[in-house]
Amino acid sequence: MTSYKELGLVNTREMFAKAVAGGYAIPAFNFNTMEQMQAIVQAAVECKSPVIMQVSKGARAYANGTILRYMAQGAVEYAKELGCENPQIVLHLDHGDSFEICKECIDNGFSSVMIDGSHLPYEENIALTKKVVEYAHAHDVTVEAELGVLAGVEDEVSSEVSHYTKPEEVVDFSTRSGCDSLAISIGTSHGAYKFTREQCTVDPQTGKLVPPPLAFDILAEIENQLPGFPIVLHGSSSVPQDEVDTINQFGGKLPDAVGIPEEQLRKASESAVCKINIDSDSRLAMTAAIRKHFAENPGHFDPRQYLKPARENMKKMYVHKIVNVLGSNDKL
Repeated sequence: MTSYKELGLVNTREMFAKAVAGGYAIPAFNFNTMEQMQAIVQAAVECKSPVIMQVSKGARAYANGTILRYMAQGAVEYAKELGCENPQIVLHLDHGDSFEICKECIDNGFSSVMIDGSHLPYEENIALTKKVVEYAHAHDVTVEAELGVLAGVEDEVSSEVSHYTKPEEVVDFSTRSGCDSLAISIGTSHGAYKFTREQCTVDPQTGKLVPPPLAFDILAEIENQLPGFPIVLHGSSSVPQDEVDTINQFGGKLPDAVGIPEEQLRKASESAVCKINIDSDSRLAMTAAIRKHFAENPGHFDPRQYLKPARENMKKMYVHKIVNVLGSNDKL
């Protein structure tokens, strides 16, 4: 067994408490590749921000769980090399769907895990979450649970419809399960196509789709029921239209891709929401830079030639999120 402490990682307990008290949110960026990891660390160090590096089930299948673990350890050492004396980096399992996968990750150096039992009946969700919590807490690992269902598709997580979290259930669920943070459903959605055209309105000046607002009334009631408890938002990429336009300009086809407006995420981050998950925006930033590079440099074939601008574009996006959306800069 490898403890996350041996890798220089931290769990989420202290950083969440500070985020809730300080009215900001911790960035939770998914990663699959070295370039994503480098960009995340560069942005976090430059902005003096704590950061959560997330690994999905799909990422573990793609890149190998052992490699990702040592990439996280490398991220800590890289941050120190860049001048951050005490980096606050979490290695988090995103959307773990069984006790076994959560245990495997805990045993292999993860400092935080999410057990997603949101698809199960209420009592079964509590029982599964509690089982994971008991094992995780024995190793000082923090646990995120989910109550409510997000629509959309991203990696292996998919649902055609969303079910908002019921505020009347959150106290019972969090108390009986023992979870350290709770992912809720208030209108965010997985993937780059978060809403259908029918769900949106059209901006008469730009012709762009405007998504429906988040259910801040539900968030407020959850905060009222669970004052000070760490709340998490999944599916919170903004799907930047400049990146979508670049992709489409250089041969891509992403019609009607739309995300969560950043001003709504900024408002959420000033509440008890202390962790906001961002994945699709990184994919879009990487793809936009690569498509543009190939179009402008058709003779290039060395991966370093096109992955370098991709890394730079992802870092730019991460810095923007940390400073202008989440407010986690200058917190180290």
